[in-house]
Amino acid sequence: MTSLPATATQMALHHARNAGTALEPAMFEGHAVNRSAAEKRAAQLTTRRSVKKAHQAAWLVNAIRCIDLTTLAGDDTAGRVRRLCAKARQPIRPDIAEALGVTVTTGAVCVYPTMVPHAVEALEGTGIPVASVATGFPAGLMPLPLRLEEIRWAVQQGAQEIDIVITREHVLTGNWPALYDEVKAMREACGDAHLKAILATGDLATLGNVYAASMVAMQAGADFIKTSTGKEGVNATLPVSLTMVRALRDYGAITGERIGFKPAGGMKTAKDAIAWQILMREELGRDWLEPDLFRLGASSMLGDIERQLEHHVTGRYAAAHRHAPS
Repeated sequence: MTSLPATATQMALHHARNAGTALEPAMFEGHAVNRSAAEKRAAQLTTRRSVKKAHQAAWLVNAIRCIDLTTLAGDDTAGRVRRLCAKARQPIRPDIAEALGVTVTTGAVCVYPTMVPHAVEALEGTGIPVASVATGFPAGLMPLPLRLEEIRWAVQQGAQEIDIVITREHVLTGNWPALYDEVKAMREACGDAHLKAILATGDLATLGNVYAASMVAMQAGADFIKTSTGKEGVNATLPVSLTMVRALRDYGAITGERIGFKPAGGMKTAKDAIAWQILMREELGRDWLEPDLFRLGASSMLGDIERQLEHHVTGRYAAAHRHAPS
């Protein structure tokens, strides 16, 4: 990516669904992850490559295309969801978009299940998918039949993507069959909706657990693997993301499947948006800079991206309050 695209509209999820495999512990058991090496590699990602001026603007526009614009608050209302959808349809001010020569929307809008109908109505005709968290988000500590019914309900309301949470206990105790069966059942409950498996990596203790959980989720049929709910004490980090992306790459090399990746939580700046895109470009290639294979769960970074794009266009930084909140 070295120049601004003529357009940057939302792409449909066009690659084949992940068919999954049987549970194959040999693909992950005994796979050691060197934390020091992962941290060193992650640190190098943002120091070895620098993007500036028009190149930087192009990366930031692309980040917008990949953002899952999200509200997951206890005081969410239909009005708040409609405002969020308006921002998804027009994520940067029209004068900035015109100056850049782009038309852009966000990758999706992500809400709680009860907010799905409001989002579907607000986004009708735009092609922007509605994603819903489910399965007792964020802890996931509900009986499995209730979690599956929540998925089905959200899909019936029009959700095209479902962000599920796993039972962390299964990972911490190494109960891989239980984790596999759980995610597989959730995948089946999704029907035609894409499944993003949230691993809540901040709760998983080791990078080895992160790698194993990633593999099991993909074997069970997850279309995306996602770092965090955004509610853990530690959310998306580059070393954790690197570990998950390596698992994704290894799984693809064995099965031929193309699995998406979504870091979420803790990312707030335009600099973060570029850092995670560099990770995807360096480790997986250009295809994983498209919204059908890469999403950013980081609504708050949109304001800083818009501010940086305004600086690119005008040469001046605007006050944060000049940009509509996401």
